[in-house]
Amino acid sequence: MENEIKKNISNPSALESLYRSNPAAFSRAFEAAYPQISHEVAAQIWQERLAVSSTSWGSKNDWILLGTFAVLAGFFMQLPDLGHWSHDRYFPRNMSFFVMPGIGAYFAYKQGLGFRDLVGPIGILVVSILFINLLPEKSTTLLLTCLHIPILIWLAVGSIFAGSDAGKRMDFLRYHGDLVVMTVVIGLAGGLFTALTLNLFNLVQLKIDDFYFRYIVLSILPSVPLFATLLVRQNTSLVSKISPVIARIFTPLVTITLAIFLVAIIFTGKDPYNDRDFLLIFNGVLIGVMALILFSLGEATKQHASRIHQYFLLALAILAIIDNGIALSAIGFRLLEFGVSPNRLAVLGSNALVMVHLVLVTRHLSRFLKGLETVEGIENGLTSYLPYYAIWAAIVSFIFPFIFSFS
Repeated sequence: MENEIKKNISNPSALESLYRSNPAAFSRAFEAAYPQISHEVAAQIWQERLAVSSTSWGSKNDWILLGTFAVLAGFFMQLPDLGHWSHDRYFPRNMSFFVMPGIGAYFAYKQGLGFRDLVGPIGILVVSILFINLLPEKSTTLLLTCLHIPILIWLAVGSIFAGSDAGKRMDFLRYHGDLVVMTVVIGLAGGLFTALTLNLFNLVQLKIDDFYFRYIVLSILPSVPLFATLLVRQNTSLVSKISPVIARIFTPLVTITLAIFLVAIIFTGKDPYNDRDFLLIFNGVLIGVMALILFSLGEATKQHASRIHQYFLLALAILAIIDNGIALSAIGFRLLEFGVSPNRLAVLGSNALVMVHLVLVTRHLSRFLKGLETVEGIENGLTSYLPYYAIWAAIVSFIFPFIFSFS
């Protein structure tokens, strides 16, 4: 193949055919031939292409930064045992602080942001840590704060990543799709390694299960998304082809499932107005569907995206509006019937927020499919609404406890 590369260095079509026939062999042969053809512009272009196509593990500083945060996260995971604190009190309050600060620091470092640029996110982080850990144990708003502060921290990291740039906000959503894929892959590999390790020690009659899970797995777990972020950001093409496939598979499946679910409610006689547990599940389904829509829109607005996928996404958004309408009416009914409570008020506000977002997404997507809206328009319409989630999360986390007197 080395001679073929030299022979066809001025023939782009032939070189591309050689590469596609066996990329690994082509890379090795090109590396051997490059010193003799380095004066050719085409060879220089291929040299850069092959350098980019190889897996990048990041710089030394990347590893030092993320390694530091991984060690800190592992330490904080073990802190309850070291300080003899209650796990039930510590983990629900602090779970959102183990991973996201490290990811935010990595984004800030890669973009060369200074302390002035990070005053807002750092302030949100510090206030959140202090506030949630000082809340009374029996406060009815404690669970709400535990559920909403992660949203606030996540959006603070998003502000580090994107600022006010709508295009970069869309990249932030796409990054999460790739991050989930990479985290699952690393998690599966870690699961296989764990199974192998435990079985090997069982063969010599050493039971290390409790020690292994309590000290090793628990300490390493927060570092998985940290290093998954490094791999995803350094190798944008590594999983970028997997995420669209997942979106294209699950969007129609979830659309059909949700349609059947809504019809099944009628025939089974399930009542979200009087069945609290069913209403909670109903809202859980809505949150999952909204997350899928946000993730899938990141793929559906790319160039050459499948038209069928886009129409399925529009149908899913419409079904989600119907789902949310039922949930909103049920919450309103329970407020009138049983009175105001922190939980009912928080769920009502969250559903109202999601409803407005769904309507806006549906409108933008419909106009996009009719050719009346550009990709930039739909991305801006989708992402410009995200700060409202941060505002609501802050209200529920920090103001609700005062409204309801920490009772």
